[in-house]
Amino acid sequence: MGLTKTDLYNEQDLEMAAIAKALAHPARIAIIRCLLASKQCITGDLTEQIGLAQPTVSQHLKELKAIDIIQGTITGTAVNYCINPSRWKQIADLWALLFSEFPRENNCC
Repeated sequence: MGLTKTDLYNEQDLEMAAIAKALAHPARIAIIRCLLASKQCITGDLTEQIGLAQPTVSQHLKELKAIDIIQGTITGTAVNYCINPSRWKQIADLWALLFSEFPRENNCC
């Protein structure tokens, strides 16, 4: 059996691609900004702040939860979402490592 395309890349690159894909929507960035500013929010609060319908916000939250950048705790009938601090740092470190690989002397044309 041959290689799958994912076999061509290392685990770190695959993880970074999954993160980039999950963050590749302005509504998701807006959700993250809201959570960073308020420490935690319920879906209804996010819906009001972002200006999107509740099902749309829920779908975006699902994508962010898939990469574990946010976490939620159930309080009654609501879910309070917040940034997962350990995952946030891990993701920041991954991207910082990539950006630090830029050569000190730019040899580009």
